[in-house]
Amino acid sequence: MDMNIQKYMAFIKTVEYGSFTRAAEMLNYSQSGISRMINDLEKEWKVILLERGKSGVKLTSDGMKLLPHAKNVCMEYEKLQMEVAELNGLQSGLIRIGTFSSVATHWLPNIIKEFQKSYPGIDYELLLGDYMEIEEWISEGRVDCGFLRLPTHTEFETIFLEQDRLLAILPENHSLAHFEKIPVAALCDEPFMLLEKGAKAEISEIFERCNLTPKVHFTTWDDYAIMSMVESGLGISILPELILKRIPYRIVAKELDVSAYRKIGLALRSKKNASLAVKRFLEYLQYR
Repeated sequence: MDMNIQKYMAFIKTVEYGSFTRAAEMLNYSQSGISRMINDLEKEWKVILLERGKSGVKLTSDGMKLLPHAKNVCMEYEKLQMEVAELNGLQSGLIRIGTFSSVATHWLPNIIKEFQKSYPGIDYELLLGDYMEIEEWISEGRVDCGFLRLPTHTEFETIFLEQDRLLAILPENHSLAHFEKIPVAALCDEPFMLLEKGAKAEISEIFERCNLTPKVHFTTWDDYAIMSMVESGLGISILPELILKRIPYRIVAKELDVSAYRKIGLALRSKKNASLAVKRFLEYLQYR
């Protein structure tokens, strides 16, 4: 969907439901995404559209004048969109996506499910790899776009999506499990399971930043293998929070005593030269 139309829809639905949160639920975006879109409109139009309060939001007098026009634009756009989709072949197509396991497991199923509501004829090819492999696939044109840790290669165009915390992972009855925040230094006293493949990733960087060296006994790019080994008492680890959702393992996840996170984004060689299907996919992700 055209970015301005997305903003108009965010405005309309927020007024209808009196809430950024409810509008986000109905449009399948985040609450912050809806808020950003309306802020963008207010900056572009140089007016205040909504009064924000603890009880929700309501239209300003300027907002009342502009709302009917926004609704008319969206109605006409829906008619136009059907014709454009036909002319540009969006009744069918293929999007090739490079991704790593946590995004493939916890993000992509819902993302694709919602995107298919607008474009049911689009097919997808997913390639699962590590950061370096995904960067190579993008450079070589093997995939149209790829989920990566940011920053990535400077020649790529990127969209920042989310900041993902890195958490200490311990067996349930571990002596450190009662700590509110785990000292990074304490993780160097026991066997460490390192999530890494090839070049150094964000977890090694945490220890380097603290001038510490963990006792690495096992290195893999398989998040689930690490969780299983930690559960079995073979060691401790640090893993991204995203992969720890809905897991069957009996482990404890704790914050570290230092700021630790990874920035997840989507990268591609050129937005301008991307297919229409990929462009629509990027627009959906930006305000999801």
